[in-house]
Amino acid sequence: MSDPEASGGARAANPADGASERESARVPEASRAAPTARPAVRSPYSDGEWHRLHPLTPLLRGGLTLLVIIGVIVANLRERLVELLFPVFTDLPPGELPPDPVDFLFANNLILIVGGATLALLIVLLVLFRLSWRFHTLRIGDDDVEVRSGVLFRTHRRAPLDRVQGVNLTRPMIARLLGLAKLEVVGAGLDANVKLEYLSGKDADAIRGDILRLASGRRRLAAGQSPESGRSSLARQAAAAVGSGLQGLVDGEDLSDAEPESIVRIPVGRLVASRVLSGSTVFLIALVVGIVVAASLSTLWLLFTVVPMFLAFGAYYVRSVARGLRYSIAPTPDGVRVTFGLFTTVSEIVPPGRVHAIEVRQPLLWRPFGWWTVSVNRLSGRSSTDSSTDQLAAVLPIGTRDDVERVLEILAPALTGGEWTSVFRDGILGPVQDDPYVTTPARARWLRPLSWRRNGVLLTDAALLMRRGWVWRSLSILPLARLQSVGLEQGPLARAFGAATLTGHVIAGTVQTSVGALDRDEAVRMFERTASTTVAAAATDRSHRWAG
Repeated sequence: MSDPEASGGARAANPADGASERESARVPEASRAAPTARPAVRSPYSDGEWHRLHPLTPLLRGGLTLLVIIGVIVANLRERLVELLFPVFTDLPPGELPPDPVDFLFANNLILIVGGATLALLIVLLVLFRLSWRFHTLRIGDDDVEVRSGVLFRTHRRAPLDRVQGVNLTRPMIARLLGLAKLEVVGAGLDANVKLEYLSGKDADAIRGDILRLASGRRRLAAGQSPESGRSSLARQAAAAVGSGLQGLVDGEDLSDAEPESIVRIPVGRLVASRVLSGSTVFLIALVVGIVVAASLSTLWLLFTVVPMFLAFGAYYVRSVARGLRYSIAPTPDGVRVTFGLFTTVSEIVPPGRVHAIEVRQPLLWRPFGWWTVSVNRLSGRSSTDSSTDQLAAVLPIGTRDDVERVLEILAPALTGGEWTSVFRDGILGPVQDDPYVTTPARARWLRPLSWRRNGVLLTDAALLMRRGWVWRSLSILPLARLQSVGLEQGPLARAFGAATLTGHVIAGTVQTSVGALDRDEAVRMFERTASTTVAAAATDRSHRWAG
């Protein structure tokens, strides 16, 4: 990245930016720059040997089975539970409550048989959980992370360290109470992730640091903590984890691994307002209008269609707001760390060179407030049907222009000071009078009747910029070092009006990577320049081994 003072001065000097007083709001130099190299950590799991996960892992991984069993017990003992919790209802006339299965068991002398069968089932489950834990092992070597699991059917997963796309640390609510967390090593490919669930919070932080340190090209330390010093009895490990989780409830969430401080703060009011002013709310209003009209004709169908829809909308709003709470984003020696989530806290680190495309987007309802959102395309290592993939794409749920600038400076450090004008004034806020973008010619404007003024593409030394949209403004930034190929397309209508579509091929995701209705001759020249510049950028890129 260029000198922050120089780049900031270039942007502030532009009258269209309106940023003469915004320099004081920028993140300090010490926070924006990559922090100094932290001391290398060495967890007991990172000695190249096979290790088992935390002994409380079976409790969390088998929790669904236990919940089902508890649900069956509660459903069958509902009368006794009602009598215990609400004694006033015990005087109800006969037949108000269904017969109690326990009375049936006593009346037919089956209580010992059922009790023995229940005890045997619990013993079998405990044995299976124990075997599952013993056969679930992990190893962190110099070249890869491996996990073996399964008792009857064995599974062996391996993630090469030089292909690691990120490391996500997740703390679900129940696991957080027990002082545990799970790691997900993001691999390069579909369903290529390696999951380490569960580990103590301290071990999870240390292992994540080790994986990123080895993936960066740094060698393993010759000396460090002895693996034996990190081992103890199963009971002691379980007690320590639970004690840590309970202490965390008193002290609050441990954010010691979130240094340096987040460069963006999202007020709760802005987060809630952004979710209300969204396309989903517009659809909800239209649904309410339809309900009012239909209710005058019939009401029976509302119970089966409308009520579930409102419940789904409510769950969506609660989930989206809860996900945006506790949000933070900060540069670290191993990449950009993004943390979010109230109930389930997710902390992911995206190493340098793993962001394949960036999009700054502004819905129409956000425009009066100057709010934007930033999303990225990167390898998630998950299957295409995994719904959580899109959730991990948004690295800035809602932010002002200053917030967007800070986030782009750490996501796209290769952009030089002179290129920021093309990004913000000409790209995000533009176009302006001296527009440098290749745009839609006058003869093809009817192909983009609303957005022809903003439709455009620009090639810089570091990225391919694609500007589009009038109702939903957006700017896509495709780093040339990550660009896989570039394509030029022309349909029959575009051919008739001398227009073409330019597409940048990157990792699939939510970011739009094509612009249509461009002048054909300009698009051909842009195609040739992009192809040659991309080859040169890829030949000199070393970001995938950022410490090698």
